[in-house]
Amino acid sequence: MKLSWATRLTIMRILLVVPFISCLLMTNDPDLGQVARAYLRYAAMAMFVAMAVSDGLDGYLARSKRQVTRLGTFLDPVADKLLIDSACVLLASRHGQVPGFPVPGTVVVLIVAKDVLLTIGFAIVYLVSGRAFIEPVWIGKVATALQLVMVAAVLVAPELSGLIPGWIWVLRTLWWSAAGAAVLATLVYIRNGSRFLEAYEAPGTSN
Repeated sequence: MKLSWATRLTIMRILLVVPFISCLLMTNDPDLGQVARAYLRYAAMAMFVAMAVSDGLDGYLARSKRQVTRLGTFLDPVADKLLIDSACVLLASRHGQVPGFPVPGTVVVLIVAKDVLLTIGFAIVYLVSGRAFIEPVWIGKVATALQLVMVAAVLVAPELSGLIPGWIWVLRTLWWSAAGAAVLATLVYIRNGSRFLEAYEAPGTSN
């Protein structure tokens, strides 16, 4: 099977998660100099931007070239979850955080919990119905966008905090907006999944 360019971009995004994590983990390595740690953060930032841009580009290519595939539909949210969850966990940890701007643990828990619950829900729906039910919703896209902006804003915080007074308040707004959107998205996905199962198990429905 020949992979489409959209799917190739998605796979590239997944592969970049490993060096992205490696760079973030070394940004607080005491054995490295301050300049080296700063360049590692810049490298992580560059990879994150590349992955964020490719997230929109692969979807555009798939739709415009009519190359929407089941593989791509499955891999795209997987790539998003790997990128955002790993970034959030690291930016809240002692080893991967940007000094002075750690992401609150509660925010990370709410964002990661959304993806864990959705994965469990997907598995339940598949086991019950034998069908892969993937139905993107607008609040899910908003949540993903806010999370991407939040991570980018944290990565550039040391530079922008010196240029923009009150940058920490921008970060706090993004942190809790992203967490709130994640909670809303979880509720909507649970509702949609429940409705799908109810319709599947309704009398007269062919299983």
